Amino acid sequence: MDTSTSSGRNSESKVLDEFKEAHIEEIQAIASTLVKITNLSESAVKPHLDAMLEQLVKSKQKPLFYETASAEESIQALKDWSISHRRDTPLLDDYAVSRAGIYEDDSDKILIVSQFIVMKTT
Repeated sequence: MDTSTSSGRNSESKVLDEFKEAHIEEIQAIASTLVKITNLSESAVKPHLDAMLEQLVKSKQKPLFYETASAEESIQALKDWSISHRRDTPLLDDYAVSRAGIYEDDSDKILIVSQFIVMKTT
């Protein structure tokens, strides 16, 4: 199951791109060797080499907090995070978090659609 977030994927992609840029000559030499020993084209070898590099670079990265934290560490981190926020922030009322409050413009459309369905079925 993939539990990485989009920001995590972006970070991994950035690290991989930096790795490829730093080792461009070595990676090209590996690709050339693979082309030679497999008798495949470079375009056929490249996706496999990229996948292998991605796995190798990913294995070197420090795991994310949620991947290694115990239940107690996660609870403490949540408490620390919640304490770091202001306590005088006004709360939202029930209307503000209701469907009507969030989708004000859609309420007319829903009414029209429901009237159409009622008229259509009778």
